[in-house]
Amino acid sequence: MIVADPALALLLILAIGVAVGLSMYRYAGSSWLNQLTGTRRGYLTSALVGVAGSFIGYHLAVILGSRGVIALLIAAIGAAVLVWAWRTFKI
Repeated sequence: MIVADPALALLLILAIGVAVGLSMYRYAGSSWLNQLTGTRRGYLTSALVGVAGSFIGYHLAVILGSRGVIALLIAAIGAAVLVWAWRTFKI
């Protein structure tokens, strides 16, 4: 499967980022920002950081020559890494 349509690629990247961000929040507990402020915006923050990581991972994969499913898998890895780094290093 090659994601030739840019609109489909965008939707898949957004879906991957939101799914990874929300699942990381769900299974890793509350983030440092949620503990600091006591607000309930952790789900939104994790989803947005996941989307950013997904975009970074996907575009790095495309730059390096990967296409299709491999690029989407790298997008998921990028989202997980960025959400993990956000939560661990408090960036």
